[in-house]
Amino acid sequence: MTQGYASSQSEHEAPANGAPAALAPASTYRLQMCPEFPFAAAEAAVPYLASLGVSHLHLSPVLEAVPGSAHGYDVTDHARVRTELGGEPGLRALAAAAHEHGLRLVLDIVPNHMAVPVPVRLNRPLWEVLREGPHSPYARWFDIDWEGGAGQVLLPVLPGGDEACEVEARAGVLRYGELELPLRAGTAALPLPELLAAQWYRAAWWREARTSLNYRRFFTISDLIGVRVEDPSVFAASHAKVLELVREGVVGGLRTDHVDGLADPEEYLRRLRAAVGNDCWVVVEKILGERERLPASWPVAGTTGYDALRRVDGVFTDPAGARQLALAYQESTGLPSWEETASTAAREVLTVDLAAELATLERWAGKELSGAVRELLIATPVYRTYPGGPGPAASTLRRAAARAGADAVEGVRELLLREPAFAARFAQTSAALRAKSLEDRAFYRWAPLLSATEVGGEPGAPAVSAAEFHAYCAERERDWPASGTVLSTHDTKRSADVRARIAVLSQAPEAMEVPGAGAAGGDDPQLAWVAWQSALGLGDAPERGPRLAAALLKAAREAALRTSWTDPDEEYEAGITDLVPREAVELPPQLAEAARANVLGMTLLHLAMPGVPEVYQGTESECRALVDPDNRRPVEFPREALAALDAGTVPPDLAREKLALTAALLRLRRDRPGLFTGYAPLPASGPAADHCLAFTRPGGLVAVATRLSHRLAAAGGWRDTTLTLPEGRWHRLGACGPAGAGTGSGYEGRVALAELLEEGPVAALVRG
Repeated sequence: MTQGYASSQSEHEAPANGAPAALAPASTYRLQMCPEFPFAAAEAAVPYLASLGVSHLHLSPVLEAVPGSAHGYDVTDHARVRTELGGEPGLRALAAAAHEHGLRLVLDIVPNHMAVPVPVRLNRPLWEVLREGPHSPYARWFDIDWEGGAGQVLLPVLPGGDEACEVEARAGVLRYGELELPLRAGTAALPLPELLAAQWYRAAWWREARTSLNYRRFFTISDLIGVRVEDPSVFAASHAKVLELVREGVVGGLRTDHVDGLADPEEYLRRLRAAVGNDCWVVVEKILGERERLPASWPVAGTTGYDALRRVDGVFTDPAGARQLALAYQESTGLPSWEETASTAAREVLTVDLAAELATLERWAGKELSGAVRELLIATPVYRTYPGGPGPAASTLRRAAARAGADAVEGVRELLLREPAFAARFAQTSAALRAKSLEDRAFYRWAPLLSATEVGGEPGAPAVSAAEFHAYCAERERDWPASGTVLSTHDTKRSADVRARIAVLSQAPEAMEVPGAGAAGGDDPQLAWVAWQSALGLGDAPERGPRLAAALLKAAREAALRTSWTDPDEEYEAGITDLVPREAVELPPQLAEAARANVLGMTLLHLAMPGVPEVYQGTESECRALVDPDNRRPVEFPREALAALDAGTVPPDLAREKLALTAALLRLRRDRPGLFTGYAPLPASGPAADHCLAFTRPGGLVAVATRLSHRLAAAGGWRDTTLTLPEGRWHRLGACGPAGAGTGSGYEGRVALAELLEEGPVAALVRG
């Protein structure tokens, strides 16, 4: 068996969800592949990453994409590995180097959409559909409503009105300035007006996408067209290269991007599982609501881990302080509650940004039911429901009926049950609506505590109790032991370490300072809250000024209160840099110590709790990053720091402390996977018991973290609070030495927390 690639079946009983016992990584390390960081650069990093202790390298999408793409989610050709990254030879060389060091690869795959690239011919299936229309053999690839477009595909690709570009037809193509589109056969000799009308597409101003688009897209991004992978032939063609790489052992795992965008996620996953076999680890990017559970029938290992992120973040958030900040925010800005903020954002996005998608559903449902379609979408509290699964909850139906009428809502409900195609499109639109209205709008408007506005989060109730955390972990270990866990990703709005610093404000809301947002409200109190907290999270990080300015501009446009991406207010935007503090915003010593406790505590829980932890590039050491593209900046691997720690250097700062803890736990996961099985809370006893979050993995590991440490210090510290360890003698995990090595004379039975945590706010113990 490859080092670190332990079968979940060998270490666990079969998961309660009945999913195949796929070979689960011990841990993964996410690398953002791009022309500036190709396969050769990843290959050069393999020795370091193997030394760090990870078992799998998780690569962002590697198939052919739009030239220069910084992320690869804009796929243009499923049959080829991206040339700009080094092509298939480069990928295979990386895999070979990884295998030599005991590592394997996980690929991020994009089944939901392809690019509408420039030039369009880069996407051959789309080019052929534009040339041959609905009779093209590629027409089945895309969700195109030909009837809704009067026989043409609307292409919102022109920078201005039709008159803004010189139009000419020659050599089999139609040119709008520099844009080239295919000519329909037999139309080249027609006069220009007739020629344009005769094409299978209508090139239009980009703004028309909001109201007239007649193809399914990714969220509100019109240059990403939805792919119909529910068609077996489309699945086969779009997955052939990936499946080849899996069958040949080049790839050992898959991350499936935006599974909610598919017509039938479960059917797709069953087809994928049948194609890759039971040994391939498969997880899905799926955002779960607080009480939502992944369908037990899905043949996957679990999610990519945003549900775990919410619990880890939440357990270091003080509920009383969060409520105090929310009240101060509303008073300072005059903005409504979180619930109203989210509802308003949903209505705006649905009726404006997704107006074309809404129109398609309303036309399908008919005039009498159109209002109910709208209200059901707005009231749905999760990203989507699934064909064959439970329909909208009773609470959702009641909220929708209050606005649209009970009879109309019941009519839509019957339509959802009766028409699978309508139900699928309704669910796909619901997923896009939740993502855009929550992640990309409401989360940017609601700013009392920015650490709570993260993907999968509950900004209105961000705190998680220790009991809730333990219940979540026990359920995960029982049902989804090989599901992913994350703290930072390429999509998080702030890295975990930035959130850890901001979360301290929930313990000390009086420390919140809002320049320009006093009693008079300032010019823009809402963005002032965002600016100050962002600056606090970033601290004295390099290039903080330009990075903050870029993040604030994005935040203002996403919030769409004073400016937006489609209607920018240049005068307003010019003043955004004035909100960037001139000096670095640093935490006072007592709060800096609380931030340290948060950083190390979050790291410990992430790497010790049930699931497969993923370390995002560069976050093994302290990493302060804001929203993309800031969090996708080139990474500098801390090779020298890790070597120094291995040589016995005492960690001199938080960055080294975090690196030492990360490496020790990753190596332990790789070398002794049996320690990371089972789960049981370890309750503390004494006056400060609520500040201790401890659990045991009965295989032989104990994790102890300090939560809400600033409140703990103010109350007098641990005093005579104790923790009773499981049977045996327990040793502190060596800072960064051989996996499983313990230090010190050891602990047994009842231990004073003041003694156990004398050296720092966390402790990882191994038995024996």
